[in-house]
Amino acid sequence: MTNQFDPHAEQPFISHLIELRDRLLRVVLCVLLVFIGTAFYANEIYHYLAEPLLRHMPANSTMIAIDVASPFFTPIKLALVVAIFVCVPYILFQFWGFVAPGLYRHEKLMMLPLLLASTVLFYAGAAFAYYVVFPLVFGYLTAAAPEGVAVMTDISTYLDFVLTMFFAFGISFEVPIFTIVLVLTGITTPESLAEKRPYVIVGVFVIAMFLTPPDALSQTLLAVPMCLLFESGLLFSRLFVGRKREE
Repeated sequence: MTNQFDPHAEQPFISHLIELRDRLLRVVLCVLLVFIGTAFYANEIYHYLAEPLLRHMPANSTMIAIDVASPFFTPIKLALVVAIFVCVPYILFQFWGFVAPGLYRHEKLMMLPLLLASTVLFYAGAAFAYYVVFPLVFGYLTAAAPEGVAVMTDISTYLDFVLTMFFAFGISFEVPIFTIVLVLTGITTPESLAEKRPYVIVGVFVIAMFLTPPDALSQTLLAVPMCLLFESGLLFSRLFVGRKREE
């Protein structure tokens, strides 16, 4: 009776699992080391994050902590998020090191710039939210409070709101990458996307309505950059298609 088990066929799979485990451990170690550093400045980081709201709060009004443990855990949670945020380039480097050996040369030339561009765009979206959107939105929301209502936001609720906005704007700024990938994979064409531009604009405003607070200002501040980024992705996808046809 012949033995059907081939140890040589199982070896590559085991080696890939070992490599994946090693890279995940490096990522966890990197996040942990950065978190140890950010944890010492957790309160300062939170104050910097809360500055756009504190700047527009009425006089003698402060943020509050409803839960007993939130004055400790909320800044620590923020420190961990900041550590992950800082380690994103290293995380993407480990991801690239894992998948790159299995890619063809033209796939590497296409995927590496997309990874770098997606990282920069995500950071740009978060920076746009903090420096442009937050001052306008918080100024509008605090001014819209009825007379006799004291504006005192819970620190944990504020952190969840800010992180949601960072994630929403970071992902929304990836629109050019999504557009280019759709074209490069052959799912659609630049001409087809251009014809569907009115539907895309409507869809963008619907998405912004769900991702932002229920006010027209923040929805517009998210929808307009998404439309402009869609146009830039459409432009670059046309350039890629033109270069591919020339080759």
